[in-house]
Amino acid sequence: MANKSARQAAILEIIGAQVIGSQEELRHRLARRGVAVTQATLSRDLRELGLVRVPTADGARYLRQEAISDEAKPSLEALLPQLFSSVAGVSELVVLQTVASGAQPISEAIDAEAWPEVLGTVAGENTILIVCRSTAARKAVVARLTRLARPG
Repeated sequence: MANKSARQAAILEIIGAQVIGSQEELRHRLARRGVAVTQATLSRDLRELGLVRVPTADGARYLRQEAISDEAKPSLEALLPQLFSSVAGVSELVVLQTVASGAQPISEAIDAEAWPEVLGTVAGENTILIVCRSTAARKAVVARLTRLARPG
């Protein structure tokens, strides 16, 4: 088992050299290098390294968050259908569930939208807490997110 710094260096090298679209694909690439890693450890490494899964013209891939310019950051409309799992709310709060590593890019995209109903977002690995201005605002946000997540 490689130590943490060597494992994370290998992750950065692989992500920098190849298009990697899933954690499972990355785990296989690491295994080929003799680095065995659990999904939980890999998720932590991706988070610590600031790597996010973003949609591109060629499919989803992992990139360093700081490598994505503001103009190149995917829109909420592009991200949500790919990363969305579920949404629910109570009172002024919305909880949006995403696939693994999906919360950060979606949270940033929601913040970039500057919806007047939203006071702010807090994102973890796969969960986003959205604080709305009122119960009516929460209902509007849930409806908008649901519509964006399931276009057509």
